[in-house]
Amino acid sequence: MKRKICFVVNSRANYARIKTAILACMNHKNLETFVIVGASGVLYRFGNVSELIEADGIEIESKLYTVVEGNDPIAMAKTTGLSLIDLAQEFHRIKPDVVVTVADRYETIATAIAASYMNIPVAHTQGGEVTGSIDESVRHAITKLSHIHFPATKNAADVLLRLGESAEKIFWVGCPALDLAHQVQREPIESVMNKYHGVGNKLDFSKPFLLVSQHPVTTEFMDARQQIEQTLNAVLASKIQAIWLWPNVDSGSDALSKRIREFREEHDDANLHFYRNFSSEDYVNILREATCIVGNSSSGIREASFLGTPSVNIGSRQNGRDRAPNVIDVGYSASEIETAIQTQSKHGRYQSSEIFGNGFAGVQMAEILASVDLNVDKKLNFHA
Repeated sequence: MKRKICFVVNSRANYARIKTAILACMNHKNLETFVIVGASGVLYRFGNVSELIEADGIEIESKLYTVVEGNDPIAMAKTTGLSLIDLAQEFHRIKPDVVVTVADRYETIATAIAASYMNIPVAHTQGGEVTGSIDESVRHAITKLSHIHFPATKNAADVLLRLGESAEKIFWVGCPALDLAHQVQREPIESVMNKYHGVGNKLDFSKPFLLVSQHPVTTEFMDARQQIEQTLNAVLASKIQAIWLWPNVDSGSDALSKRIREFREEHDDANLHFYRNFSSEDYVNILREATCIVGNSSSGIREASFLGTPSVNIGSRQNGRDRAPNVIDVGYSASEIETAIQTQSKHGRYQSSEIFGNGFAGVQMAEILASVDLNVDKKLNFHA
């Protein structure tokens, strides 16, 4: 009998981080794969990732509409509660043998709570990493609710051991997002960008361009407007054209998005173009060709390190995360950000780093999920 594996995807970043594992499980003869999409993954203004998933030939078992929108943390707490209710119902219907959840978002902890209380083993990717914001607490809480661990780095695997997890259930395979960076064939950037519309001035892709992706920091949501103001001014001052991605659904998103819209109207001659979303493969090619990625997305830490793309990481959102030499960390200062952009733009490509894996995580995860001993009993392990 095939083992039932249920993946829960809640955002565009979620999908990029787990896509190759889903496909590998779908192609495994001993696994039956189910995909649930919820939260911002089913909302138009956050890119409606469910459409990208279906375009990849992946059947979605169910779509959960659980997001409570708002600029205040209460929206995140309520979304977590609604997600918990709907996911419990879906798990009861599907009866999976394993539930796979990604990283550290508030929707992710709802997945882990629902499955663990229903005696369903939880497999967790990207546990053990150290960062800033509420993500730090959520990530480690999910680790304690999980039974199988797929850390992305050696340091993260060591953290899981120190957190008392069983060494036999920790599998250091790397980050599945790097699988795409390894597999995707290079496509001319003009061809990639012709697939998308967005809003803003037309960019000239024969010239250097920045990729900007900045999200609100949940523990600093009241400062979101001021923080994005610094980045907007820095990018404008750099005089380098930019592809700009809209932020995620976290608290502070409304204020951040509003300031971007205002800035666009105030500077209608700025060489900026804004997009809701890209396919995972197209994002890899955009990141590959970018002069520099700017903001606080973990892709500036993960995929950019593998591709050798220079990265300017802003603020506290990625504090403590493992880094390759391609990253320059800066504060919320327009002058500091601009200086880092100019430095990275002059540096050129960095040597590829395998700190987050070598591009074969998804297949390894499928093999492990098909054969690992499943047990929901846990105890704290004290490792010598």
